[in-house]
Amino acid sequence: MQITDFFNLDGNKLTFTRQQGSDFAKKIANDFNPIHDIDHKRFCVPGDLLFAVMLHHYGLRQKMNFKFTGIVDDSKTVILPDCKIEGDSMDVVDEKGKALVNVTCTGEGTKDAELIASLSESYVQFSGQAFPHLLVPLMRDNNVMINPDRPLVMYQSMCITMDSLPSAQVHFEFDSSSLTVNGKRGEVSLKYELKNEQGEHIGHAHKSMLLSGLREYDEAQMNSVVEYYNERTQTLA
Repeated sequence: MQITDFFNLDGNKLTFTRQQGSDFAKKIANDFNPIHDIDHKRFCVPGDLLFAVMLHHYGLRQKMNFKFTGIVDDSKTVILPDCKIEGDSMDVVDEKGKALVNVTCTGEGTKDAELIASLSESYVQFSGQAFPHLLVPLMRDNNVMINPDRPLVMYQSMCITMDSLPSAQVHFEFDSSSLTVNGKRGEVSLKYELKNEQGEHIGHAHKSMLLSGLREYDEAQMNSVVEYYNERTQTLA
């Protein structure tokens, strides 16, 4: 993965084209959510891409948490603070000062480009497994589902915690998943284990996603959504 192909940086001003966001979603993250299509009226940049760019720009720390507080599309200019992330937290905002991503981190750090690229790519590739492989069973078990006509799944946060910084490639293994339902909204928690090249445990990671417009689960309708999604993966990959 050459992350610089998927964003534009002019000084501290970060922008994305629709093509860059769409290509990253489909070619790197295996994410075929229609909201990342270049012609979607509610297009947004994948949270995975923002995560990867933040790591590329600021480096990797032992514990990092990314909370997505706003939506980035091709019209937004993201302002990257000209500083290292130290201790507490940092808000990444747009030109109007609206918060888009809150980043907190602690522990040792590194700017090793090869390690960061390996970790980023391994982490974001799990996005392609979220739907339908993980989300559909969770929704079925909780008797809820997203709106089949306007399916909307958005990232809330991404977190990485490592016992120590690895010296080489990092691999992610799926650990567990859960869904908490609150009315028409649901929060999905996906947990992963981090391992080094020798297969030894070195930490864990967590993704949180928001499901909107929940209604009673309907197997036939959900099967249609899954079929449509699978067709997209074949034609757009």
